[in-house]
Amino acid sequence: MTSPRKHLVKDFNHFITCYVCKGYLIKPTTVTECLHTFCKSCIVQHFEDSNDCPKCGIQVHETNPREMLRLDNTLEEIIFKLVPGLREKQQQEIEFWRSRKWKENGEEDGPRSKRSRLDDEDDGGGDGDYHRSDPQIAICLDCLRNSSLVGENVVKGLMKKFIRCSTRVTVGTIKKFLSLKLKLPSSYELDVLCNGEIMGKDHTMEFIYMTRWRLRGETAYPMVLEYRPRIDFG
Repeated sequence: MTSPRKHLVKDFNHFITCYVCKGYLIKPTTVTECLHTFCKSCIVQHFEDSNDCPKCGIQVHETNPREMLRLDNTLEEIIFKLVPGLREKQQQEIEFWRSRKWKENGEEDGPRSKRSRLDDEDDGGGDGDYHRSDPQIAICLDCLRNSSLVGENVVKGLMKKFIRCSTRVTVGTIKKFLSLKLKLPSSYELDVLCNGEIMGKDHTMEFIYMTRWRLRGETAYPMVLEYRPRIDFG
């Protein structure tokens, strides 16, 4: 009886290495237009200079290709299982660059890729980041007019109704933003709707765009969310 064939890690290198830096994928991030995957720091830096995929060359997005990026946490776990010690080595590298703090004369003396990966590791965004490194989405916040709504005179249209924010922003945050900009009383409640459907406060912009926005595509950009005074159906 033949013993099962053993595979070496190098047999899988084609699937777990980055086309840009040629190293193992760090925070694997997939371009949704063509499904090619790169290190997050590598593809984000590439998109600072180009809107095309570095591997196949297709145009990812006309203006903001970072909107088309998605982290692949499953692939990251597979890589950690295939490459012994990679998780620990990555964490040590992060801690090293944290401790060095290469900021003399406004320059980063450490390698760019390592420094960028350090920034990427702050999943919560870190102090002063506020998810600026996340994929962004453009939204139009439009006031829904209905003469039968009580309290409509309190709710006005925004002077600037087009905003760009992280895809991780929730409807609850959008409501707080509207209350602040419209100077509404703290007790005043708003409904936020997409295609006429009231959105839950925990829905993220990415979730709404992928599951509720019916007019996806370049001809229906940005996504439109409507707001109105809350209606009590009880």
